[in-house]
Amino acid sequence: MSQNEVRVAADALEAFTKEVFVRAGLTDEDAAIEAELLIWANLRGIDSHGVLRIPWYLGMVDSGLMNPRPKVQVLRETPAVLYIDADRGFGPPVTVPVMRQVIEKAKAVGIGWALLRNITHQGAMGYYALMAVQANMAGLAIVCSPPNMAPYGAKAAGLHNSPIAIAVPAKNYPPLVLDMATSVIAGGKIDLAIDKNAPLQPGWTIDKDGNPTTIADRSNILLPAGGPKGSGLALMFQGLTSLMANNPLLVPALRDGNFDHNQNSVVAAIDIGLFGDVESYKENVDELIGELKALPKAEGVDEILMPGEPEFKVYQERARDGIPLPPGTAQKLRDAAARFGLALPEGI
Repeated sequence: MSQNEVRVAADALEAFTKEVFVRAGLTDEDAAIEAELLIWANLRGIDSHGVLRIPWYLGMVDSGLMNPRPKVQVLRETPAVLYIDADRGFGPPVTVPVMRQVIEKAKAVGIGWALLRNITHQGAMGYYALMAVQANMAGLAIVCSPPNMAPYGAKAAGLHNSPIAIAVPAKNYPPLVLDMATSVIAGGKIDLAIDKNAPLQPGWTIDKDGNPTTIADRSNILLPAGGPKGSGLALMFQGLTSLMANNPLLVPALRDGNFDHNQNSVVAAIDIGLFGDVESYKENVDELIGELKALPKAEGVDEILMPGEPEFKVYQERARDGIPLPPGTAQKLRDAAARFGLALPEGI
């Protein structure tokens, strides 16, 4: 923890966050889900998707872009599929119950697949994939928004850095969970760098004129991970989300300059037990992890880590010692407390 950061107990921070969203108009139940998702991210070191998002969410409620009391509609349903219009509701309060329904569908027919349109920021997508793991299933989540990433070869935003999360259970190891954007860094890492008053690394972003920059508050265009590979994945994810939901977000933004926040996403669960014994599957995952960890280590590497393992290690430390908040994030929470007349958690 840096000298200027503060530490806050996770339960106190979650209770405060819930009250902020209750005051913003969410029901108690929805506010609790939203708060849980943000603190879940902070506990795992995914601070770009934690409580630093609070003022952005409040601003979108104020502007009408996020709906605290949405009328969620089921547009179509089959034994395996759900098609949902979220009415611009907060992401987690809509997605969590949809993911539960998807898991029930997978129990019945082997797979559950939900396509959600007109939803807003869903937070760290790994949370939803891990909901499937808790039911002894494999989980998948993909999300797309308006453009914030330059396609490979371009110097202007044309794609969204569409994140994907995939999770599978293990037996004695933590679950394998890949949770990544198709850009070099998640967009929220720019906000985190601003809160920390820290520079970005070269090769992460370009400015509005297409010039490379490491200055966070000049960085508004992300670069694709792996060049054409990240760019290609982001494009194909559009085909599974926004285009399939008949709710294009990229073309209107590029043609008309309409970059208002909106999202379309997929969440899915696959019943591992349909294909074989679940415990045997977990043992095979453990054996694979063990063999990978036993490989010769590259110079300077102490341990070969699996996807999701760094976050699991951070969780153990932060659950014990509290969540560190950089100065900019702490000030955002002070502002939210002042707006709604709330007491701040101890430490802020």
